[in-house]
Amino acid sequence: MSAILLDTTVLIDYLRGRHGTRRRLAELWSRGDDAYVCAVSIEEVTRGIRRGEDEELLTLLGGLIEAPLGVPEGRLAGWWRRTLAKRGRTLSQSDALIAAAAVGVRARIATGNAGDFRLPAVTVEHWPVGE
Repeated sequence: MSAILLDTTVLIDYLRGRHGTRRRLAELWSRGDDAYVCAVSIEEVTRGIRRGEDEELLTLLGGLIEAPLGVPEGRLAGWWRRTLAKRGRTLSQSDALIAAAAVGVRARIATGNAGDFRLPAVTVEHWPVGE
């Protein structure tokens, strides 16, 4: 059994009925893997939700575990952003917090934007957008 945190891209593809994403998530659950989500991704999806998707989002969220975002995650996200900025790389606040939430629950990140999460201690599983 392992843990995975679903990024915003994965949640959107699930809501849009993308078969590859739905299949991958069903496989995770059938293996007994823990599937997490964090408040940042929930906010991003809710902000862009389409008419009629709200009920399905609530159903999906009911099957996921909430990854906490507290002081340790905030400090890690801030450290990454500060360190990368010194090297000339910009890391968005949302991506830093999502990655820190994944580290906090020892989960890999499922995302369609694997390049956004090139960070120390973060394992990424690429789920191509639109599949």
